[in-house]
Amino acid sequence: MTKDVIALTERMPDPWSVLAGLLSGGPDKLVDTAGEDAVVRLCDEEGRPLVSVEAPLLVQVRGEAERLLGATPPPVPFWWTEARATTGVAEAERLAGTFAARLVSLTGGSAWPPEAARSLAVVASEGVGVAPPAAARPAVDVLTDKVAVVIQDRPVVAMTAWLADAFRAAAEGGLGLQIVAPAGTTLSPAVRGALSAWPSRWVVQDERDGYYDGLSGAVLAWQEGMFHPVAAPDSTDEDPRARVAAAYQEGVEDSGERQLGLTFRTVHPADDRLVLGGALESVWRELTGEAPAGWGTAEPANLPWSLRRLTDVVHERAPEPTWVVVVGSPERPGLATVRVSRTKAGVEEEVTLAFGYGPDEELPVDAVPRAAEVLATGHHLRSMLVQLRKARRDLAVPPRFEGPGVPLAFVLGAEEVRAMPGDRARRTPLPDAPVQLGPRARPALYYPLPGDPSDLSGWQDFERLVRHLKGE
Repeated sequence: MTKDVIALTERMPDPWSVLAGLLSGGPDKLVDTAGEDAVVRLCDEEGRPLVSVEAPLLVQVRGEAERLLGATPPPVPFWWTEARATTGVAEAERLAGTFAARLVSLTGGSAWPPEAARSLAVVASEGVGVAPPAAARPAVDVLTDKVAVVIQDRPVVAMTAWLADAFRAAAEGGLGLQIVAPAGTTLSPAVRGALSAWPSRWVVQDERDGYYDGLSGAVLAWQEGMFHPVAAPDSTDEDPRARVAAAYQEGVEDSGERQLGLTFRTVHPADDRLVLGGALESVWRELTGEAPAGWGTAEPANLPWSLRRLTDVVHERAPEPTWVVVVGSPERPGLATVRVSRTKAGVEEEVTLAFGYGPDEELPVDAVPRAAEVLATGHHLRSMLVQLRKARRDLAVPPRFEGPGVPLAFVLGAEEVRAMPGDRARRTPLPDAPVQLGPRARPALYYPLPGDPSDLSGWQDFERLVRHLKGE
């Protein structure tokens, strides 16, 4: 299995510190670069990479090392440097560990996992070779004509720069991405959202069933160049069913933890003076009383929250879309993904946001209508869905069954309300009438829904509402 070793250092790894780490394989080990010199690689005698080292990242957001690694880093700001060892080569794993150990000894801090970075000695690697790489991307371990496979041995599979690069490479090649991880691993919500398209999967190793899909529970087997579901004994051509792993169905009792989730879309007129991220910040403040803590174009989120800096990055990347992750403070777990794109309608922001609460914490349900009104009146809201879920406070996605969220409210923006014929938007099949948000002459509408996590009938009401609004 591929091994990632991460140095969390107090000071920036300067070129001499990095060079000392790269000499972990001896002075004759080949070194080259990739990714516009953002990745340095230790190579075998044929020039094939044994260890790939990412450029150091300055993390200025508290709690990210704890969230993603369970590690205690130096106080913020600190430097995060990743070394990824080539799959199945023991010497490569030791080289990565020694690289991290040397870096930490010179710049202060700690390494993760600690057992991988205990030796400063040169790793004997003469004559060690590796198979030709599966792909030009350092994160891809297996490549077929159907999928790219990434093997991750981390407590949380996060949307790191490595993994984001693998997702892009797979999409460009028309392939799915399948992530293989050991039992006990969890997913970041940022990764979960990216695995929705078939045949992309989260493949969990399991002692009893071999492999299973961490999001659906389907037992998997490697067939025809990808992981496929294994048919259940009662599966038929008319009613195909996959066998469900036993581990996926265990430990599903209600802990009392809850998540409040919001998915919304805004469309702004294209303007050079447009500042992005304001809609998300407004909702965050309404529901938590504070702004987001940080953001980044990958995990860990390394930058302090800044509307201006976020806007600058989006402008630099235009007309290509920009994806970012936004996090809250450790005291109030919150995570959002934001996709900003330029369309014919204007500049669109698609936001998926969740906050986690313990069994003794009160959910800010009463603040949801206020947040909806702020979006509708100040941020060009088009639509929003609010849900409650029985799910973990820390927002990590476990490889076992979690019940679906139930809708608490749906909001239709003023432009959508105005575009509907007659009074269709105001005359609904729901027992409760919609609540008007904003000015009477140009209102948005807030549709209350049951929002009871023990009652899934709320989805039936939501589907009836959507069909009605579509005129079906």
